Amino acid sequence: MIPRSLRVISHRARQLVALPRPRLFSTVHHTIGEANSGFDSSINPVLFDSNPIEAEEPYWTKIPRWQQITTRQFLNHKWQMAQSVQSEQALCELMQSVLPSVIPPQSDMAPHLRITDVHTPEQFIQRVQEGIKKAPMAVRLSPHILSVINWQDPLNDPVRRQFIPLSTPLNVDHPASEYDPMHESLYSPVKGLIHRYPDRALFMATSICPVYCRFCFRSYSIGAETESVKKQRFLPIMKKWEPRFLYIENTPALKDVVISGGDSYLLEPAQLKYIGERLLNIPHIRRFRFATKGLAASPSRLLDPDNEWVTTVIELERKARRMGKHICLHTHFNTVNEISWITRRGAQRLYEAGVTVRNQSVLLNGVNNTAERMCALVHALGDINIQPYYVFQGDIVPGAEDLRTPISDSLDLERAVRGQIAGFLVPNFIVDLPAEGGKRLTRGVESYDHHIGLSKLTAPGLKGEPTTMEYWDPLWSLSEEGRHEVLRRFGKA
Repeated sequence: MIPRSLRVISHRARQLVALPRPRLFSTVHHTIGEANSGFDSSINPVLFDSNPIEAEEPYWTKIPRWQQITTRQFLNHKWQMAQSVQSEQALCELMQSVLPSVIPPQSDMAPHLRITDVHTPEQFIQRVQEGIKKAPMAVRLSPHILSVINWQDPLNDPVRRQFIPLSTPLNVDHPASEYDPMHESLYSPVKGLIHRYPDRALFMATSICPVYCRFCFRSYSIGAETESVKKQRFLPIMKKWEPRFLYIENTPALKDVVISGGDSYLLEPAQLKYIGERLLNIPHIRRFRFATKGLAASPSRLLDPDNEWVTTVIELERKARRMGKHICLHTHFNTVNEISWITRRGAQRLYEAGVTVRNQSVLLNGVNNTAERMCALVHALGDINIQPYYVFQGDIVPGAEDLRTPISDSLDLERAVRGQIAGFLVPNFIVDLPAEGGKRLTRGVESYDHHIGLSKLTAPGLKGEPTTMEYWDPLWSLSEEGRHEVLRRFGKA
């Protein structure tokens, strides 16, 4: 049984540390990238808006079932979790209520990459059903994500592409694809802990997230089981965390821990506090990060006056500062369309409290793989004081080949972004290599065979000798001859 001291944040702690509550009247209110939320992107940003929170645009009311939902209700984290769509049937029912009678054609990709045979809601829903049956990730969509999708143009919408699959000839798995592309299971000294880097470890606190991304590189463990994947689950049960803490305590080389999973956003405040205080009390742990897509996927929790998640993070961060240690949040935005006024107010709350927030994007086809879209995202994040940190190449996983991009996109985008954005806001464009390969800058590619889409990079060897690692471009980006050669090399021709 969890002690009462872990279930509630002590009254004494609240007296000692005055934690900021959600600001309802004076807060950041930028106007970037919000076509889907009723904002005019041509208006110059207004830094401090005195409008009460009730005056903000209720962007969720374009979903018929939520037309009567008040702002206070939408901000409630428990309501958000209860209203999340978590099945194919529930998603199809929602789509029937929001799709237009005629689906606009796909126009944001090269002609040979477009879906050209979807014109009606029925055809669109059928393709979604076919896509879900093949997908390694289960369906889970938050009210926020469902509300920022442009349902009037679903084929082209960059948010829809990340979370709702469509069956398409482009989505043919690369023969190099794996459910565990980082080979994390080989570096797990105790269940639920990954120790790939000498001084860093990953603490898998849970197996669930507020949304499930199609391109997840942990499809072997995250979310409910699907027709194609049996999952390795990590439940947020404190007694099961003990072997992980013991390993960390007995491994003095570790200095940095990432609390992830799954998503630390779905941990209860008492669980978050317990993990944070255990790690802070380990002398050799100097820093740790809470990894969460929650800021992008379900930002209401940051403003919910009845929820202690964000105040717990702030309390831990302040305690860490007094100890000379560092705590931060790492989040995951891929497009400006994910940002709403709730996001901005939530980010401002964290910023005012001194919490560092960094963003790790994934480069995704049809989402952010143009200079215009990537620059817009970087500017938008900078405007709400979230540091653009990494842009990852998509991992070679089953079910998401249509979302991956050739590594040449990353090389081109980095050059474009560096020419348009202040240096301190330019993210690192990264390819995360399997096993001990680690994170390498894509501009460090040593050879690149465009014909078969094969890049080679030398990894320094995290625990051994340097080794040459490979990254393969998506099959759809190759010529017919190039695809045939790749399949031949893997014995699939």
